[in-house]
Amino acid sequence: MKLTLITIILGTMAMLVGCGAPAANTAANNSNTSKMAPANNAMANNAAANAATAPAGDGNPMVGGAPMLKTKDIIDNAVNSKDHTTLVAAVKAAGLVDTLKGAGPFTVFAPVNAAFDKLPKGTVDTLLKPESKEALTGILTYHVVAGKMDAAAIAKGIEEGKGKFVMKTVAGGTLTATLEGKDVIVIDEKGGKSKVTIADVIQSNGVIHVVDSVLMPK
Repeated sequence: MKLTLITIILGTMAMLVGCGAPAANTAANNSNTSKMAPANNAMANNAAANAATAPAGDGNPMVGGAPMLKTKDIIDNAVNSKDHTTLVAAVKAAGLVDTLKGAGPFTVFAPVNAAFDKLPKGTVDTLLKPESKEALTGILTYHVVAGKMDAAAIAKGIEEGKGKFVMKTVAGGTLTATLEGKDVIVIDEKGGKSKVTIADVIQSNGVIHVVDSVLMPK
């Protein structure tokens, strides 16, 4: 009788332990789920951040924090770039807006604001004056090449020219493209160098290459 009672007690204890196991596993699973939640949220936040900085629209790179649309012309895209406010002001002062909104196609080497800041103090202010319109026009059109010269065309020209590709500008002077390491460098007639920092910003009437220095004719 005693043996039977002990057997019943042990059996009951075993059942209680067995019933407790699932509860413990459930608690552990809930704990793991809780720990995974922040990681999943972080991944979602990272994905959202990446989406916010990705090229918008039709695949053109962002310039000056703004999408550059292939369906827009050079002027309509440039006015949206916070890095090209000086260039846009200069184009307006020179009366070249209608020209650069024309059919083209044009290749524009577009200096950023910081490029104009490299010029001697007072240069930009002087060039923006009405009496300097002719000089300003000459400098701006020196940054424009007739035709659509994308990165592939420039690279081909450099290769065929054994390291140098000479381009005639709308102003009448020449620019020389070359390579320094992996960078495309544009050299003006005074020997000044400007690096292409963003290439192949396709426009409805040509292509823009963003450069880090102002190019000066003779």
